[in-house]
Amino acid sequence: MKRLGLYVLGLFILSLGVSFSIQAGLGVSPVSSLAYAFSLTAGLSIGITTVLANVLFIIIQVILNKKIKLKEYLLQLIIAFLFGFFMDATLFIVQLLPTPETIIVQCIYLIISLFIVSSGLLGYFTAKFPLMPYDALTHVVSERFKLIFSKAKITSDLLNVCVAGAVCLIFIHSFGSIGIGTLAAAYFIGKILGWMMAHFQQPLEQWVYHNEKSESISVKSM
Repeated sequence: MKRLGLYVLGLFILSLGVSFSIQAGLGVSPVSSLAYAFSLTAGLSIGITTVLANVLFIIIQVILNKKIKLKEYLLQLIIAFLFGFFMDATLFIVQLLPTPETIIVQCIYLIISLFIVSSGLLGYFTAKFPLMPYDALTHVVSERFKLIFSKAKITSDLLNVCVAGAVCLIFIHSFGSIGIGTLAAAYFIGKILGWMMAHFQQPLEQWVYHNEKSESISVKSM
């Protein structure tokens, strides 16, 4: 239950961070760039386009794997719907805050988003539950093309940003979801997350897995 709670909380905090980046208006992180591009061009809510983008990521996984892992993809789809719901809910909450009207306030919102996204990822990864479709796709790219994970991550992010930028240019004649915030997220989130993991992941894991380890030890002693 602790792991599940941490996982759901991590997804919620992650969506809150993305919503702050949307409100900043300087471009969203590479992971959310395609969903936000769909939202800008189709006029749909970010929650709906998040689900649509993740369905696309699942389809690409099927193509690269050349087989259908029904249980795994169904679980990813459920997670995508949960995250999409959180995106709509958190964007509604964030939009209740004052709209940033100067570049300074926009930058403050962007910095806040970087730390919130990193915090969400810390909980999401520490819980060690199934990955969201985009992260799962990165693993598939890594295995399919024999790339180390970091290079596969860079490749996936770059392709996602390029497609998102192309969609925005074709339909709304601007970069839309892509901006300085996208570059900042691509560079700083990994560094902030690394710092958080070094300082907070171990005590978080001790809290989450304490009961599981105690139960395992008691079973072995019997």
